Amino acid sequence: MKLQQQMMVHRWKSHGQMTPLQLECYLYSCRHAEIDRLLEENRRLKKELAEKNMEENYFKDDAKVRYYTGLLCFVLLMGVLTQLLPCLQQTGRKLSPFQMLLSTLMRLRLNLPIQHIAYLFSVDRKTMSTAFRDTIGIMFRHLKPLVHWPDRHCLQAIMPHQFVEAFGNRVSVIVDCFEIRIERASNLKARAQTFSHYKHHHTLKYLIGITPRGSISFISKGWGGRVSDKHVMENSGLLNQLLPGDLVLADRGFDIRDSVGLMCAEVKTPAFTRGCSQLDAKDVEETRRIAHLRVHVERVIGCVRTKYTILNGIIPINMALPCRDEDMTFLDKIVTVCCASTNMCPSVVMKP
Repeated sequence: MKLQQQMMVHRWKSHGQMTPLQLECYLYSCRHAEIDRLLEENRRLKKELAEKNMEENYFKDDAKVRYYTGLLCFVLLMGVLTQLLPCLQQTGRKLSPFQMLLSTLMRLRLNLPIQHIAYLFSVDRKTMSTAFRDTIGIMFRHLKPLVHWPDRHCLQAIMPHQFVEAFGNRVSVIVDCFEIRIERASNLKARAQTFSHYKHHHTLKYLIGITPRGSISFISKGWGGRVSDKHVMENSGLLNQLLPGDLVLADRGFDIRDSVGLMCAEVKTPAFTRGCSQLDAKDVEETRRIAHLRVHVERVIGCVRTKYTILNGIIPINMALPCRDEDMTFLDKIVTVCCASTNMCPSVVMKP
């Protein structure tokens, strides 16, 4: 631009077509126009940079929030941030509180490697790894109450009609177990305890309970994949939540009739043929009703694992070890956070 102005000034001077005052006015207008152009370019570049940075402005699109975090919308994401903000601000990391929450949800949601996320947020791998662990701990403490066991009167007041038709208003929980693959431990005893013959892999097993409306009301700590569903059920603490008269829906593998009976509650599982050629008509009808309603827990498990794909990968063995001075593993916290985050979204059981 400067070179062009000099050439034009030289041409006008040689032809005597412009007075000095006119020339000064012309140069002023040229400079003013150039300043306006540069300001507009600067504004445009800042806008483009802001849209590409992992900051709030980039995620005001709800579709991006759902893709990167699994949460329903930007308002919900900011609501979670507001709840966690006092603790996130105390970490003193190179990332903003929003970036700490976002990067953690992205890792849970997309199962991205730590190094990849570190590149996205322009920090080193150690910083990102520490931020992930710190944020999961904070989210676990604040979001764990979202996985809660409702009072009986609350359950009965909102009992779906298909449950009422099948079992009255007695169903309190539908239970099942799911397994998460982990790396093979170097310790032989731990290796034996975690090997799952069902999955043919080393796993941690979790007991999950949902309400008839599909919200997650219980999630256990992880157990070695070798243990039976019955053992997990009897030692996870879920039985302590049952009240006399409650009805539990479970799969065939849950041989827990006696233990549930000790709580003056009842369990319904699909009937076995037990050596008979076929079931009688009454058992067939009840098995059909149980299977039709119990499938909801499988749908919820599928929703959690689809929404947060870190649960579908092979978890590093260090995440399956007990946290310092705690009786749970880091993976236990991750699973709880994933379940709590799923509870913040519409149920896959009860469609709006």
